[in-house]
Amino acid sequence: MPGACVGHVQRTATRCLGRAAAALLAASLVPLAAAARQTGQPPSRPRTLQTIVVTATRSPQRAFDVPASVNAAALDTEGADRPNVDPSEALREVPGVLARDRQNYAQDEQVSIRGFGARSSFGVRGVRLYVDGIPATMPDGQGQTSNFSVAAADRIEVLRGPFSALYGNSSGGVIQIFTADGTPWPEQRFGIDAGPYGAVHMDANARGSAGAFGYNADLENFRTSGFRDHGAARRAKGNLKLTYGTRSGGELTLLVNSVWLRADDPQGLTWLQYLADPRQAAPSSIAYDTRKTVRQNQGGAVFRQPLGDHQELRVLAYYGDRAITQFLSVPVFAQASPLSSGGVIDLATGYGGVDARWSWHGEWLGRPLHLSAGTSWDREDQHRLGYQNFVGTVLGVVGALRRDERDDVYDFDQYAQGAWDFAPRWSLTAGVRHSKVRFGTVDAYVTADNPDDSGRVAYRATTPVAGLLFKASADWHLYASFGRGFETPTFSELAYRADRSAGMAFDLAPARSDNFEAGSKLRWADGAGKLDVALFRSDTRDELAVDTSSGGRTTYRNVGSARRRGLEAGLDVPLPRGWRLHAAYTWLDARFTGTAGCRAPCAIAPGARIPGVARDQLYAELRWQGDAGWHVAVDAFALGAVFVNDAGSARAPGYAVGGFDAGRVVHLRGATIAPFLRIDNLLDRRYIGSVIVNDGNGRYFEPAPGRSVLLGVRVRFQERSPTP
Repeated sequence: MPGACVGHVQRTATRCLGRAAAALLAASLVPLAAAARQTGQPPSRPRTLQTIVVTATRSPQRAFDVPASVNAAALDTEGADRPNVDPSEALREVPGVLARDRQNYAQDEQVSIRGFGARSSFGVRGVRLYVDGIPATMPDGQGQTSNFSVAAADRIEVLRGPFSALYGNSSGGVIQIFTADGTPWPEQRFGIDAGPYGAVHMDANARGSAGAFGYNADLENFRTSGFRDHGAARRAKGNLKLTYGTRSGGELTLLVNSVWLRADDPQGLTWLQYLADPRQAAPSSIAYDTRKTVRQNQGGAVFRQPLGDHQELRVLAYYGDRAITQFLSVPVFAQASPLSSGGVIDLATGYGGVDARWSWHGEWLGRPLHLSAGTSWDREDQHRLGYQNFVGTVLGVVGALRRDERDDVYDFDQYAQGAWDFAPRWSLTAGVRHSKVRFGTVDAYVTADNPDDSGRVAYRATTPVAGLLFKASADWHLYASFGRGFETPTFSELAYRADRSAGMAFDLAPARSDNFEAGSKLRWADGAGKLDVALFRSDTRDELAVDTSSGGRTTYRNVGSARRRGLEAGLDVPLPRGWRLHAAYTWLDARFTGTAGCRAPCAIAPGARIPGVARDQLYAELRWQGDAGWHVAVDAFALGAVFVNDAGSARAPGYAVGGFDAGRVVHLRGATIAPFLRIDNLLDRRYIGSVIVNDGNGRYFEPAPGRSVLLGVRVRFQERSPTP
């Protein structure tokens, strides 16, 4: 059984994680104690580390001064030896975030924050995604990272804990990527890297400004033959950001991006298949030629206008369309039922929305106060068609029509938030959001054996949040926060009823949670070093969980209550002789605490671990930056065992892997050239990279590649003086 397969790799990972956690906590005691001994008004002195974030408070603010766990990972840095293909490359250094590259581009990346979103069999759920303020998560809560243009971005921000609830439905956490602004002078950037299994990634970028006008245009192309059989993929992206500053002090930003993807789907493997050959595809994926094609285009505009010295108005509007064709491995016999939707999904989606926000900053009772209030409306319209995946004896082709419906969902939210420094050492941040999410479907495929499944349902929630921050000294801040959140089922989760009857699963209830967090933020070494520690707990009612997953079709159910609690620690500190250490550790205990409402047969026992969630996770990197442009780094990533089904009868063993990268940044006249070498899974470990929760065929496991060598180069041409 997989549950018994906890061998040397897992024991090594567990020991390493335990020692690392103890070391991180012990390391915090000395500087914390030193900071605690400081008395009087915290002095004001320069800092070399000023990480500015906007995701937590919707206004530029130092992450150090926010009563929430929020991190910004820089993406536009010299010497970052990574391919910039997927956001998981940067997200792994953020505590509390588990981002898995599934080696399956037909299903997108798996991303979870503090255990929220771990159940997702494809795409991202339970976590809100944004690109330059524009939602990459649909109003129903389903999101994709496929339109994240990492190569064109400046940074990626991650918000965890109670304050993420201010983003509405399915906000167990928030991930927001920001495209870089145009540079003061024109730049042209080119990058190419090649890795194993036919992987090639190319990117071309132009950015600059002319007067009040700025631009950042990016094109990229990626292809791979796949680590596993039947795992080939091709993807092309385009991203454009234009900015214009008005004479009245306002700014207009136009954003356009486009994605095209064609990927084969090797599906998951059983444990015995994984042991026999981790590179093989599931036999059903070959028989039905499982694959996916995606085309998405999106545009948006953001306008900011100051209203006097203390107020600002921000208005955002966007629209996009997304077309998906996916061939599943639903067996022919299973489609004999008149209620079957077939084995081919043809989905056309149009979506858009607006967000208007007013903000004010000034003083109240002689102390700084910042207020903001706004409203948002988003809508999604889908035309969902289903076809048989066979014609006669030929499999993997479009057959007879079996489903035809039009689905729509919209959200209408109102929110307000404020931050008040009510005393020299104290600040209070609070907010509230009211959300309404309405789903509707009109069934156009009605026969004598397939009744009209039209219907609608609406969910409402009010989610308050409050946080208190205490400045123990200029270098040490303590905070505590509380908030309530909710998560509706997505259209994909409503698509099929767990009892196999016709219609959508409108009997599913939204999950609602109470979220607590307390943390410490410490800065030292003149601001160049930091240590963040957070304790958190989330109690959820009507937890949404996977019921069955088979043949590309997944059903869901409410299974009662759940609890997620844990500890996060992030360390970033300079060391002597040009070295720097970065480490991120997460301990997470995620369990079902009750099964009230879990329909029979219910395989979940109270106290059972939530599948897809690891108890321990550690990332560490030791990097050296030389004076002559050379740099070298070693990194390690370890993950504890992960249960893959509700019954807890199978699990993926834990693992620990290491990596190495080295390169040089050479500045020539008008150009910068940066070649690099990267080696992942340095010791050629064999391990499970991601899992498919509750797969009905026992195909839970998605293997990760062995030792991988990547070679790349970045070239940047830059004018020496700004354009007039």
